[in-house]
Amino acid sequence: MILLVSSWLRIIWTRKGINAVRHQNIVFHGLLKHIPWSMLDRLVDQYNADWDGRVVKTRAHLIAMLYAQFCGARSLREIETNLQSHAGKLYHLGGRTISRSALSTANASRPVEVFAGLLSALMAQLQAGYRRKIGDCVRLIDSTSVQLSSLSGDWATFSAGVCGAKAHIIYDPDADQPLYLMVTPSNVNDITAAKEMPIEAGATYVFDLGYYDYGWWAELDQAGCRIVTRLKSNTPFTVVEDRPVSPGSSILSDRTGYLPKRLAASRQNPMAGLVREIRVMIETGKVLRIFTNDLEASAQEIADLYKRRWAIELFFRWVKQTLKIGHFLGTSENAVRIQITVALIAFLLLRLAHDANRIVTGPLAFARLLRTNLMHRRAIAELLQATPPPEPQQSRFDFGPHATRAAQRRSHIRVDAAMEKAA
Repeated sequence: MILLVSSWLRIIWTRKGINAVRHQNIVFHGLLKHIPWSMLDRLVDQYNADWDGRVVKTRAHLIAMLYAQFCGARSLREIETNLQSHAGKLYHLGGRTISRSALSTANASRPVEVFAGLLSALMAQLQAGYRRKIGDCVRLIDSTSVQLSSLSGDWATFSAGVCGAKAHIIYDPDADQPLYLMVTPSNVNDITAAKEMPIEAGATYVFDLGYYDYGWWAELDQAGCRIVTRLKSNTPFTVVEDRPVSPGSSILSDRTGYLPKRLAASRQNPMAGLVREIRVMIETGKVLRIFTNDLEASAQEIADLYKRRWAIELFFRWVKQTLKIGHFLGTSENAVRIQITVALIAFLLLRLAHDANRIVTGPLAFARLLRTNLMHRRAIAELLQATPPPEPQQSRFDFGPHATRAAQRRSHIRVDAAMEKAA
């Protein structure tokens, strides 16, 4: 009979030299942290967006749609598959896996006002860092069209066999961000949408011929806004003063005067005050008739203001190339509005993250970098840093004084070898 004493079998586990692995959120989390979630909760309550427990919750819906924008998913099935492949990483985001049928139902039925309210909050959040005097604020107005399938013909028919929608934008070129969004069918005229846009008294508004309406111009003028736009080639202009211009410049003439006093059907022109026309020759040789109600600024300043209008065209091109508003996940008006609104939310999140992490200069390069690493467990600020390989850690057993003489001898040999190597 052999008596085994339990103290001889005691094994003391030590954690000496073992470093616990700290939790690291994924890159997608670094983007979503800029969302004011408390604001989203208030909007959900205000519009009763989670009215049905069977429909996916608003937070998970938003996260799924943002994931589609950032990773470039082109179908509901692709979103469903990608979310399932990253199911273990969605918990810390507040997201979940979603079936394509559930996502389709949410896009068709959830109030778009929830996402529009969140977009407005993010616009204000980004705009807060660019406080300027209202007289120095420039507002560019334009619209861009997106083509839709014939399945959207019940609400977005433009002409025979052609369906589409328009995104009407007020854009701040100094802050490089949109300030207002309205989505309409393509057959809605630009000026019709502009008349519903809010007016900032004292700001400078720059727009093109699509907003040719003397009545709306008069409203801007009465609000103390500076107007910079174009006159049609056949618009009469009664000259009062012909100001001198610098010879050899692109400014051909600088004149003050009046627009026609009467319009069609003998209506009086509401824009009847003294205004200004500046003729400018552009690189192609075409002559533009630039109109403004600013009688004090130099002709070159007005011409430069009109030239800034191209910033909104570059914004439209960037959004269409980088985000997903060319291929739609639904055909209903609500689904299209939600996708366009979420695309602009994604743009603002990229801007906020880029401002906080200037690891690359250009916003396009930043967006591509985040798309490549979206679900990786890394901090955004460290994406371009080389990650050192983890040091291998070996578990250590300490038998204490009960270790055999051979084990103690081997331990002493290892210690002596390490000291000699260090010396």
